[in-house]
Amino acid sequence: MSKILNPEPKVIAFLCKWCSSNAADLAGVSRMKYPDNIITIETPCSGRIDPNYIFDSLVEGADGVIVAGCHPGDCHYVVGNYKTLKRMYLVMALAKQLGIEEERIRLEWISSAEAKKFVTVMSEFIEKLKHLPPNPLKPEGLIQEVKH
Repeated sequence: MSKILNPEPKVIAFLCKWCSSNAADLAGVSRMKYPDNIITIETPCSGRIDPNYIFDSLVEGADGVIVAGCHPGDCHYVVGNYKTLKRMYLVMALAKQLGIEEERIRLEWISSAEAKKFVTVMSEFIEKLKHLPPNPLKPEGLIQEVKH
């Protein structure tokens, strides 16, 4: 495996109130271990996550962002996760244009009963981020670019 470049990556996870957030809660009450450098933000629906939230998180210092919602067809609001899927294609295209590694942004479908999947996804995401260089959009990264 490649060298660890970022030993403590910071992650923002936008979680659907109806599914993914419940999976996180279930993981907690089940005493499942997952990295503690993840900040979770509960949203009414993954379809309500504005793409600006993802890029703002990266600019403000997150090394990665996860958007987690209900499985397609299981959305409490019927089509919210389909909106999310369409938006995430655009987010990934814009990220590529901005020079952001696609591994920094992840979309996952996690139901409220999938605590183990929640833990696995979060742990794998953190491990992947450890092998990426620090986020180029972090404030200190932007300052470094200006100095050169």
